[in-house]
Amino acid sequence: MRIDLNADLGEGFGPWTMGDDDALLAIVSSANVACGFHAGDPMIMERTVRTALARGVDVGAHVGFPDRQGFGRRQMQVPAAELAAMVTYQLGALAGIARVAGHRMTHMSFHGALGNMAAADPALAGPLVEAVARFDDSLAVSSSPSAAIEEAAGRYGLRVATTFLADRACDREGLLVPRGKPGAVIHDEAAVLARVARLLKEGVVETWEGTLLPARPESILLHGDTPGAVALAKSLRNLVEDAGWSVTPISRPHV
Repeated sequence: MRIDLNADLGEGFGPWTMGDDDALLAIVSSANVACGFHAGDPMIMERTVRTALARGVDVGAHVGFPDRQGFGRRQMQVPAAELAAMVTYQLGALAGIARVAGHRMTHMSFHGALGNMAAADPALAGPLVEAVARFDDSLAVSSSPSAAIEEAAGRYGLRVATTFLADRACDREGLLVPRGKPGAVIHDEAAVLARVARLLKEGVVETWEGTLLPARPESILLHGDTPGAVALAKSLRNLVEDAGWSVTPISRPHV
């Protein structure tokens, strides 16, 4: 009865802030930290890592396309070998900052359009997951359900921490519904909490098509850049704990 509560953080740039990272780091148990490509910069990364360490929060690299203007949510056509090098670059950046701060990187996740493309395409998932394994095969890959990523992780000996995105609709395969479609992003807090409550109690999630999909994730993720993220995170943590679950960082056993 353990589950991780996770958030995407460190997504500002220079003087521009995105979300209330400090408040969220008092609530979540793990954080996916932007590594400077879709958002973030060295100072924001360092500040996020040091705060996470002080609060016992795991940190992982949140790697994406080099697309700050589009926040990494636009598809880019880049050769797989080049993308794999970009993954390695971003992993190295956060791992180095974490090491100097006295923390350690425990996991990684693919952000935005890069994550959606890899989740749907085994030919892309393979080299990207291989890059993670070559960098550090002790890292967990935090991912929404994806046969492509799970198969690649199994091939390269990586653990997948299956993650439920509380505020994002999924299709009958478990893949995220593109943001441009109606209902892809769930803004109503009551609806988000109802989905999580059903997940914890029944082990299912209602898909975008209206079917029920079995789900037993290790982590529940929310987006730190959305309005009301802190209030939602507090409500989610209360819901999880009231249901008898222990909120536990992603690196610890969830069995």
